[in-house]
Amino acid sequence: MKKLSGKTVFLTIAAAVIILAVFIYLFAPSYLYKRAMDGMRKDAGLTLKTVNIPDFKIVYFEGGTGEPIIMLHGFGADKDNWLRFAKYFTSGYRVIIPDLPGFGESSKPENAEYTIMAQVEQLNVLVKELKLTDFHIIGNSMGGNIAGTFAATHPEMVRTLGLFDAGGVKSPVKSELHLIMETGINPLIVKNVEDYDRLLAFNFYKPFPIPSFIKRVLAEKALKASEFNQKIFKESLESDFLMLESKLGMIKAPTLIVWGDSDRVIHVSSVPVFEKKIKNARSVILKECGHLPMLEKPQETADAYQNFLKDNQTRENRNPKVQRPL
Repeated sequence: MKKLSGKTVFLTIAAAVIILAVFIYLFAPSYLYKRAMDGMRKDAGLTLKTVNIPDFKIVYFEGGTGEPIIMLHGFGADKDNWLRFAKYFTSGYRVIIPDLPGFGESSKPENAEYTIMAQVEQLNVLVKELKLTDFHIIGNSMGGNIAGTFAATHPEMVRTLGLFDAGGVKSPVKSELHLIMETGINPLIVKNVEDYDRLLAFNFYKPFPIPSFIKRVLAEKALKASEFNQKIFKESLESDFLMLESKLGMIKAPTLIVWGDSDRVIHVSSVPVFEKKIKNARSVILKECGHLPMLEKPQETADAYQNFLKDNQTRENRNPKVQRPL
């Protein structure tokens, strides 16, 4: 039997490794996606956890110690939307990022309610289950609507509020989403895998590069969820989506409003509406940024939020006798 040379053995092993890598890339993108997301979650210092509340199983990230910050994602999204942003906070805060009921890995019972107020009520149950009584809360888009409504209806629990391109008010200038929806089309609903690139372009000023295997998995997930997302969108839009505007005066917590100047989903003209009706609010407008500032400009958004938290911590230290709102 002819003995193989060391070079031949090396080339054979190398060829096998390349074939295996190509096979995984082409036929097992979900495996690569899971590995990539596990790496991002580890980098952010977050651990995946699960808790059961009445009617729902809630899957969430948790990491860090200190004052709690709850981060709420928007419509059609999930907890992973906060990974690029959350890594700046787990070193000094206890970060909690749930998949809201009906989204991500949390349960999606068909007969449950998914209105904004129903989400607020479920969030209240969740924070009690996690034994949280005093925390910071931020939300993006629909998540901002939920966070703002929670702060208005449960002011005793909220230390500060962050509204990142938040829904819940009628913008003086109609957004591109609004104008398109008037024609009977919802550009936030993915109808085929190829449609995912259009969704990214709609949400970002300049979409950042996403490896094709990750984009493929995300597109397939969005397509799979599209029918249920359409049900949730219709249910919340037809019930209480703009309810927050009437409750803004009830918000007592110091509030940071962050907005992308090129948001096509919710027009930047919404910012003065929030500023006018929330007593203790300030805003930051990010240039060349779309609807998802914590994803598109995570460092810039994190800097703005960290400065806001520090300023409010300093204010509390200077006024130790000031009581938390009841």
